Amino acid sequence: MSDSLERNTKISQLKASLVKKLCEVLDKSSSKGWRKLGEIVGSDRRFKVSSDDMEMCSLKVLELEGSPSLMLLRLMGERGCTAGHLMDYLQTLGNQDALQCLKPPALQIVIQPQSVALICGHNLRLSCHAVGKSPLQYQWFKSKEEVPNSSSPDLVISPVHLKDAGFYICRVNTGDDFEFSQWVQVDVLNVAVSYGGQSYQSLDGRMKVVIQPQSQRLHVGENLQLECGAVGRPIPRYQWHRNGVPIANASNRKLTIPHAMQDQHGRYRCEISSRSSNNSERMWTNEVDVIIDDIYAIGRDSSDFFLNSIPEQLYATDKVALLIGNLSYQNHPQLKAPMVDVYDLTNLLRQLNFKVVSLLDLTESEMRNAVDEFLLLLHKGVYGLLYYAGHGYENYGNSFMVPVDAPNPYRSANCLCVQSILKLMQEKETGLNVFLLDMCRKRNIHDDSTPNIVLRVTANIVFGYATCQDAEAFELSSSGFTNGVFVKFLKKRLLDDEKITVVLDRVAEDMGQFDATKGKQALEIRSSLSERRALTDPILPGDSADLLHAHSRQWAKAHELPESMCLNFDCGAQIKLGFAAEFSNVLVIYTHIVKKPEDMSSCQAHVTDFTQDLDVDPKEMNRETPEETGIYLLSSCLPQHCLYTRLSSLQKLREELVFTVCLQGTFASMDDDHPVHWTKSVNIGKPLIARLDLHRAMRRNSCLQTCMMPHSPSHSPCHSPGPEHRLHPHHGSLQAQDSNRLSPQQRYLDICEHLQGTVGGCRDSYCDHLSQRRYDPPYDSPEGLSSSPGRLSIPIEATDDIDELQTVFINSLQPQL
Repeated sequence: MSDSLERNTKISQLKASLVKKLCEVLDKSSSKGWRKLGEIVGSDRRFKVSSDDMEMCSLKVLELEGSPSLMLLRLMGERGCTAGHLMDYLQTLGNQDALQCLKPPALQIVIQPQSVALICGHNLRLSCHAVGKSPLQYQWFKSKEEVPNSSSPDLVISPVHLKDAGFYICRVNTGDDFEFSQWVQVDVLNVAVSYGGQSYQSLDGRMKVVIQPQSQRLHVGENLQLECGAVGRPIPRYQWHRNGVPIANASNRKLTIPHAMQDQHGRYRCEISSRSSNNSERMWTNEVDVIIDDIYAIGRDSSDFFLNSIPEQLYATDKVALLIGNLSYQNHPQLKAPMVDVYDLTNLLRQLNFKVVSLLDLTESEMRNAVDEFLLLLHKGVYGLLYYAGHGYENYGNSFMVPVDAPNPYRSANCLCVQSILKLMQEKETGLNVFLLDMCRKRNIHDDSTPNIVLRVTANIVFGYATCQDAEAFELSSSGFTNGVFVKFLKKRLLDDEKITVVLDRVAEDMGQFDATKGKQALEIRSSLSERRALTDPILPGDSADLLHAHSRQWAKAHELPESMCLNFDCGAQIKLGFAAEFSNVLVIYTHIVKKPEDMSSCQAHVTDFTQDLDVDPKEMNRETPEETGIYLLSSCLPQHCLYTRLSSLQKLREELVFTVCLQGTFASMDDDHPVHWTKSVNIGKPLIARLDLHRAMRRNSCLQTCMMPHSPSHSPCHSPGPEHRLHPHHGSLQAQDSNRLSPQQRYLDICEHLQGTVGGCRDSYCDHLSQRRYDPPYDSPEGLSSSPGRLSIPIEATDDIDELQTVFINSLQPQL
């Protein structure tokens, strides 16, 4: 039996094509068909098939395309029958045609190409791999025409052009045997603005909207044309909607309505979906207004009405996001949810055309250098977003993010001040500054510094705090990897085409309905935003197009994956080496044996000899499943039948990444079974974020200088005035909690255990209730000592009753004595 079909494979796990072919043989046979097979299985006490079961199978012939054999196989599968048992039964039955269905063919395609949509100018790669007797020959076709120079398993077109769109298929032959792959479609999108040079490969096949429809105004009788587009693998599907109702026969990227009438005006948007064997995705484009004027009846007043009904479109000159998740702390409780939270937000923000830098587990110097690189991507009119999940605290209105190497106890000198980063962002004249802080905001009694950070009065600042002042943030107890409470609700709203403060308001309302955290965690929003700016706003470079291009190159520099490669060994074996990015500082390497000599009885390949900078555990390298090596989030996007290795903390890489690929094999002609070894050295340069050298010593830069230390020359007990802030408490009175934080990052064998922990400083765990255990961190207030509310240092709009609202809210945060 082939390696792809082991005897212990469950019947329910057999390929659908194999089961269909087997059922056709059994259904057609009268003497050696499904009835006789049922009698043989019925005599086996392990998988007893009763007469009632057989009668139920026979009734399937009354159904359209019903199959008694399929029903029988399903019953056998439900009772634990394996492929080995089935082969034994078919051997007893004497049905050789049925047995042949379970035997491997002389030539079999094991990796099928997938349909894909991508941007013009990027690289197209289609893969088709087969197993069979060597030599294997490949030939790609576009429709009925051969593709020139396409005789390898991978069809690469670099760069791809609009003319390359179409349908492709691959033919594989060995001797007289040949097989065709499945047909795949390639859709090439012509996008005027490059989105950071990011190719679809860096999205790990995830879908991303790159063309948004635009509002239109036209006269009766003119043609209405709307266009959208998404990249991804497999190719996305489209369904247009008007006023929330699906439009019949509108399932293409481009919607054309000839001779539009007035009753076809309204709000249009498109639902884009993608479904694969591993997962499914769905997203929406922006909703746009379509106004259709009656050319005969329109007058000045009605024209003014329609013109005023379309709000002025706001633009970003670019969109940049820095996402940091700290979980593997050296001197504090380890966390779990930041990894999932950063991963989910990364994919959502990419759909909104943000250039995203996503990083895990940064030290103080690495965090400061990452912020410096983030600031380099900002300029006038850019939308800047900073998300942080990890330990943290708040003193006198200033929020501090805690690096993974922070001492115990830590102080402001060991942390990054969020308001200092905001000050630097303001100097870039950004169009929107959004801070999403998923951390605790309890006071740190070990830090008595009072930073003096003077900020400009700008109407473009939004703070979304996962919890209220002097309160904690929580994450879910779960048998697997789950989001913290904040991101659990945020990710459902983040793509909404609404003003960012409206989006956060709705997230707060959703969190308020969550029973587990009522009275314990409430989203707080502080904003000075005066315009209707949304994360969905389009990008219009304007006069800064050259600057945008330069910044795009800078961003792309830190997100370039190494090209996949095939290694040819002297013995005749060929190994494919592939790469994927889980985060900006986490690289996945996978190896696959493409070809082995006929006289080689066994063949294995693995990677080894990595630099000590990366601290790779050999026990978690070259695993047969992604989960075994810690790849929990990206596993569904990786090719199968490979060995996987996960390299984290790429920011610590000081030199180019050089490692060894080892091949070992045994030959049937050799007397002993000792394997023969071959090695090849591979240099992939500095992949992903390693190119930015975040490991370097902290530079004398503005990020460090504006994080005011207790003994800084600019230290002052005075604070920026700021009692007039806008608060959104959505839960009423909150009592300060001193709860347990216990959430070590688990590996694959621990993933089924009930995990408890924190994100953002002191996230308590809960499932249906909050943990009753207690843990006193170094920054918790002693019992009976309330945290000082301090004064905010961010300039925000005032309302008539804001002072009273602030007083009531601050009082509600004091511990109940």
